[in-house]
Amino acid sequence: MNPCPIDEATLQLLRARVGKTHLQQRLGIERAYERKVFGQGRTFFHVENWYSLRSMIRNCLRLVLLHGRGRRNARRIEVRHNRIVLPQLPAAFEGFTLLQISDLHLDMAPDFPHALIEAVRQVKYDLCVLTGDFRAETYGPYEAALTGLQQVRAHLDGEVYAILGNHDTVCMVPGIEAMDIRLLLNEQVVLQRGDDSVYLAGIDDPHYYRADNLEKAADNIPEEALSILLAHSPEIYRHAAHADFDVMLCGHTHAGQICLPGGYPVMCNASCPRAYCAGAWEYQGLAGYTAAGSGACIVDVRINCPPEITLHHLHRA
Repeated sequence: MNPCPIDEATLQLLRARVGKTHLQQRLGIERAYERKVFGQGRTFFHVENWYSLRSMIRNCLRLVLLHGRGRRNARRIEVRHNRIVLPQLPAAFEGFTLLQISDLHLDMAPDFPHALIEAVRQVKYDLCVLTGDFRAETYGPYEAALTGLQQVRAHLDGEVYAILGNHDTVCMVPGIEAMDIRLLLNEQVVLQRGDDSVYLAGIDDPHYYRADNLEKAADNIPEEALSILLAHSPEIYRHAAHADFDVMLCGHTHAGQICLPGGYPVMCNASCPRAYCAGAWEYQGLAGYTAAGSGACIVDVRINCPPEITLHHLHRA
């Protein structure tokens, strides 16, 4: 049985795009493990797949009169600024600004695409990167997510690069790239300004599907070049640092989404220290940032943890 709910012609396109072996592995894992609550991936417990939890959270928030406020919070997307100082940054890239949008979950609620559009219309940037999770569910239909992404793409200026998250099926690749969004599937591209260049690499989901291949993404990057890695989850920060990446942009954790007063997350859903689960961090020369995400999953609420889009400003020392 064909595990991908698309026609044979599109499957042929996918084989040509991502390679026969990677496609077979990704589709096989999706079919075998897509609804697992326990096991698989880098964490033992997958809260996104525990569907009885959703009504429990909603009812608890209603009981303490926070459900309505949480839903309003989830639509108030903030613009965050992150200054990244890189001594080896090529002169032509001084002040270069990347807009990062992560964990969009565009089909979570009908008004999520509109809230994101209102946020991106406020900002100016040189390049946009999307760090995964376009769909609300971890399996099933994805057409509504693609429709929402198409609406958002119309308001994104210039080049857009993206990676897949643990909520995304590889079957979404043709539809996303048809929107003039270049997916980086264990690949790299060269960003050029005059005679100067920076390498941008992206890996497939490292959290649940563990389809990441840093070697393939990094091997063609010259040793002296400045390189930026897009990874859906921060969990591979050690591997990224030892692969000589200079910057790592990721998401997945939602910074907790539902947090205690002071922004302390109830859970982060990642097998790494909490210091790497929200905002800017550093590890052995790797400048990292874990975005809180623009959307929400499980329930469309946020408590003490506003959604965000992030402007990363690159500067020389």
